[in-house]
Amino acid sequence: MKKSLRGIFKTWRSPLAVTLILVMLIAAASFWVTEHINREEEENSFSRLEEEAGKLASAFEQMVHNDREELTLIAEIMADRPEEMEDFLRLYQDTGDFFSHLELLMPGDQVITEDGKHLDVSGQLSFEEEAELGAHISDREQGLPGEGLVVRHMVPVQRGGETVAMLCGVIELGTLKDELPYAPYGGQAAVYVVDGATGDFLIDTWHTDTELGNIWALGSRPMAPGYDRERLYRGVVEGESNFVVFVSKTINEYLYFYYRPLDINQWRVALSVPEELVFAKAKNIRGLLNVLLAAESIAFLLYICWMVFYVRRETGEKQRQLDILNHIYDVESLLFNAHEHQENVPRALEVIARMLPARRVAFTMLEREGKNQGYLWEEGGASALGSALLDSAPTLAAYFARGKREVIAHSVSEVRAVVPAAPDEMDDLVAIPVEDSGGVLRGILAAGGLSGRTDCAAMLRSVGFSYASLCVNMHTYRAMQRQGTVDVLTGLYNRNRYEQDLAHIAEECSSGLSCIFIDVNGLHELNNSRGHEAGDRMLKAVAREIQSRLGGQHAYRVGGDEFIIFTVDVGKDEVIRSSEAVAAMLAAEGYYVSVGVDWHPAPVEHLDLLVKTAEKRMYDAKRAYYQTPGRDRRAR
Repeated sequence: MKKSLRGIFKTWRSPLAVTLILVMLIAAASFWVTEHINREEEENSFSRLEEEAGKLASAFEQMVHNDREELTLIAEIMADRPEEMEDFLRLYQDTGDFFSHLELLMPGDQVITEDGKHLDVSGQLSFEEEAELGAHISDREQGLPGEGLVVRHMVPVQRGGETVAMLCGVIELGTLKDELPYAPYGGQAAVYVVDGATGDFLIDTWHTDTELGNIWALGSRPMAPGYDRERLYRGVVEGESNFVVFVSKTINEYLYFYYRPLDINQWRVALSVPEELVFAKAKNIRGLLNVLLAAESIAFLLYICWMVFYVRRETGEKQRQLDILNHIYDVESLLFNAHEHQENVPRALEVIARMLPARRVAFTMLEREGKNQGYLWEEGGASALGSALLDSAPTLAAYFARGKREVIAHSVSEVRAVVPAAPDEMDDLVAIPVEDSGGVLRGILAAGGLSGRTDCAAMLRSVGFSYASLCVNMHTYRAMQRQGTVDVLTGLYNRNRYEQDLAHIAEECSSGLSCIFIDVNGLHELNNSRGHEAGDRMLKAVAREIQSRLGGQHAYRVGGDEFIIFTVDVGKDEVIRSSEAVAAMLAAEGYYVSVGVDWHPAPVEHLDLLVKTAEKRMYDAKRAYYQTPGRDRRAR
């Protein structure tokens, strides 16, 4: 036994050595790729931190900009109607993105509140100072009695070039954290808005149970190695974009504190994100990669063990099984893209014939709608037996629909017990149902002219999944082709098909070619006034008349309300009559279209000129339509 093993390993020493070297190279490459991906994901994590802060800053600035526009508009209305200024305070409450209510700061340092109260705010607010600043946003300050800390968004109310009041959009900081325009990290990150000039918090979602404080009054936080408090101070005060890492006393974890300036006063927006959240994706990927490396190592080990075992147990039966696997792989490879290259289906049937072996193999794809599609490979070319094998598909489908899983017949009587119409020459038959993952019968795979093997049905089942995948792929491919070239709403061809057909439409005509350009009048207005369902009905009506009068072979919806139709070898007068009939029938339904027609005798060398001429005539017709008294671009 030892001598036998020694001989085997001596014979296979070089292949084993090469395999081991390849395994080691693959393992080394896997470790290198894993480390590289880890670094990439960590860098992506930092990029996301910066990106999330940027999104929050942009959304915050946009909402302040929106408030400025809203306040400016209200101020302009107040300037035109001074006697109703107090009414406007009540009317426009809660209309802004940020401000919760409105106030008016009047000369003499008087404030008019939303409920009509007149308050003396001397010493707290100065009309002259605020008017001098024009439109601006204050820093954090104390609000009127009952308001707490606020920020005032002020816009002057001017009349005759003079500021007569300052309209204040009052932003209550106590509730501002609940109105953030963007939630970084899905709301798991703490958000801060800090006044860089004073360190005052305007928003602090972390310290939820305390009053808004000051960033410098929070005390010293232990910094992670490589970070210091001076870096944070310089960044917040000077308006840099950067981050520091410190240890949270609350959760005892590193917090990544990223800050960047806002385009508002000297405010800064900042995010505080736990390390676990910052590197969540990187850690998940690292874990998956480690699992992959472990699985790869185990797979390599198992492969080496299997190879040694295979070498020791090499037999003719194993080689035959390997040949079958190769056949299955060949079938799978041929059918992988057979939905685009259907000539691969008979080639795959030929591979199955060699695998069984069999003199003829047939596959029938069952169609729910339309005619079944059959494929046949037969040794020596098609014969009556091959046709009979294909013709048996409906009978076999009914047989399998009753719950049967296979047909194995080795005599005429056994064949006719399943397929009564089988010819006398059909003395053997093996068939299986081809089902998709949901158990739906998709096709029939059958073989005849067998060599008497008993495992033919099992070998057919080994490729059944590939044929099931072909059926699914074929169905999906045809659906995609239809979706890619047919307009779903109207049933006409779409612009994709229009672009494809332009290259050869001119070649189809022998006497003349016409282009009809149709534009639907009032579609946009109809959609706005009656809804898109009304517009859809209008477009469907246009498509129906086009197909009825002009045919649908070369009819395209090339835009929202534009249609192009080509008619091949139809006389010019007939084309014009049909086009006018389309317009007349639609007008009778209350729909109006502008039509442009151009006709050119064969040969047509400049198809683009034909289309442009028809389009120009359509626009001329459209212009004339809207110049008619009583038509003002509203849908009929």
